[in-house]
Amino acid sequence: MFAIKELKHYTIKMMILGLIWESTVGIFCRGKSTEFEVVSVPECDSVDSNHFTNSDRLGYSKINRKGVSLDQWNLTSQKLIDSFPLDPITENYVRQVRDCIFSAVHPEPFNSAVKLVAVSKEVVEDLLDLDLSITETKEFIQFVSGAQILAGSVPLTHRYGGHQFGIWVGQLGDGRAHLLGAYTNRHGIRWELQLKGSGKTPYSRDGDGRAVLRSSVREFLCSEALNYLGIPTTRAASLVVSNDDIKRDQFYNGSVKNEKGAIVLRVAKSWFRFGSLEILAYSGETELLRKLVDFIIKLHFPLINVTSSNRYLEFFAQVVTDTSYLIAQWMSVGFAHDSVPNTSDDEGRYKIGNQASVGRYNLDKLRKALKSLLNHKQQLLAEQILKGYPDLYQTKLMELFKAKLGLIGHDNNDDYLIAYLLKLMEDTRADFTMTFRQLSEITQQQLAANSISEEYWAIQDLARHKKFSYWINLYLSRLNRNTETPMAHQPSEHYGAQLRQGPTLAHCSEKASLYLQRLITSLRQAILASGNLRLEEATDSLPVPSLRRCVTLQRMYKQSIHLHSAAAQRQSSKGALHLD
Repeated sequence: MFAIKELKHYTIKMMILGLIWESTVGIFCRGKSTEFEVVSVPECDSVDSNHFTNSDRLGYSKINRKGVSLDQWNLTSQKLIDSFPLDPITENYVRQVRDCIFSAVHPEPFNSAVKLVAVSKEVVEDLLDLDLSITETKEFIQFVSGAQILAGSVPLTHRYGGHQFGIWVGQLGDGRAHLLGAYTNRHGIRWELQLKGSGKTPYSRDGDGRAVLRSSVREFLCSEALNYLGIPTTRAASLVVSNDDIKRDQFYNGSVKNEKGAIVLRVAKSWFRFGSLEILAYSGETELLRKLVDFIIKLHFPLINVTSSNRYLEFFAQVVTDTSYLIAQWMSVGFAHDSVPNTSDDEGRYKIGNQASVGRYNLDKLRKALKSLLNHKQQLLAEQILKGYPDLYQTKLMELFKAKLGLIGHDNNDDYLIAYLLKLMEDTRADFTMTFRQLSEITQQQLAANSISEEYWAIQDLARHKKFSYWINLYLSRLNRNTETPMAHQPSEHYGAQLRQGPTLAHCSEKASLYLQRLITSLRQAILASGNLRLEEATDSLPVPSLRRCVTLQRMYKQSIHLHSAAAQRQSSKGALHLD
């Protein structure tokens, strides 16, 4: 009985704790083209005046309180360095590392000139308190390409481990990334800045420490798209490309080609992940594990009492909840977290339909990593908490899909209605994003009369299925049973469409639409200007069928409001329904 009582207690705490852990699950504007030779060395205009008492000395513009110089910009690595032991070996060579969280390693600048090809205005101005004009300066280009280390920054590479294809592979770590430090902005929010593609580290294994433009475009575009869809994610601040040739076998078929090297400056609340704890547990470094988890709780889970004897159990409970919600959000927009290249995933372990089960697998590994910090009673409770993951995930998933379809209130057949639609979409290979978008725009009368014009091309694809009319009848009948809402007085031809919008793409702001439109235009120009990389090669790598389908990008311009769905997948999750 004690387990049931304790589980109820932690279930209540799980409901109260509303913070999202913004590290990875793995558990996360257009700039002017500026070129320099580099040597090898939420929008808010208000400012808390108490936070910056001497803005002139900090190099802030008196007009908008945004930094116009990096000289006094307060980026620091001190908190991380003071909190954890560093790798005592300072030489940069591939090796097994023990008894530390980070290795201090400087980035490796490119040998050739670098060009800034994309900047996120929102990240630069709103998260990092910098004026956009600073992105046109030489010092900014050097900073985001790893050629200049700012005062207060000690570049760090993170040691972590993990499983690949269900097998523990031991030490992984930041093989091509450097954590430059943390910045606390004018809103009091702390952001960690990391370069990706910035050179070899002790954790590079057989890699070259580099990223290419193709994968960096994907990183930049998809992270910003997920953010504007309201899904927790890392952010991309800038993208630079070089003339250095980086050899890549894109399809793992022995065809190695030269591609352009690139570096993305990424921003997140934290870069710790499940594997950060796993490597310490597997290595028997229990006290360091305890220190790291306490650090994470104190910094990212303020509602958990860091002195409580149950803090690790509460931490695990919250991560289970957050992970279930995050993966449900991914699935609701058709996003697949590409942990590994699909071409090397012969078993389909990481395909979109398996994300929820892989999430549970990862959480179980996290539970085992925390086992040495839990007493016997807490270990039993952790097992019970994990058993609640499927219900948490399914409940959140259905909530999101009901909102996309405008289903209000509870109906016992809602799960069936949603699963049936996803099966229709799978069978017809209907575009995931545009199917839901167009269902939010078309009227009930048009659906009832099967009068689907060409502008609703995704629904036309769906209508080819012989069971489409059956599903439409179910759907319209369910809409008529919606709970009474203030919209009920609206004319019937608009009522269903307005209800079906929910928190879908129809609620994305015009500003966000224009932002992504400018971003894709900028990236397209960068790709075309990069020489031997063709546009088709870049877009082929994006996990977005809508983007691959519109390789000329002309449709993107016309449908900019839809570009928030940059992570959409054509194939929806496989259901258990058989419609033939």
